[in-house]
Amino acid sequence: MMSETDIGTRRRRALWRATHRGYKEMDFLLGRFATETLDKMDAVEIGVFERLIDTPDPQIEISLLRGESLGAPDLDELMARLRRFHGMNEAG
Repeated sequence: MMSETDIGTRRRRALWRATHRGYKEMDFLLGRFATETLDKMDAVEIGVFERLIDTPDPQIEISLLRGESLGAPDLDELMARLRRFHGMNEAG
């Protein structure tokens, strides 16, 4: 079982990575979402978010704006949450 300290470290690292991607628009979109939601995520959800931020920006952008699949149901559900968070339609 993962300790709260470990989860806290993962949350902080994920937040930093979400806000320092080097692509201003992605920093904003992922960063705002991360700031508002990471504290409420459990270890499994953080793991999915970590996989998302390992995804190249162009793939995230296409998924976010056009609703295209990232190839995994858990990532697609996270993208749907991200679209809802930013007030986007499900399919762009």
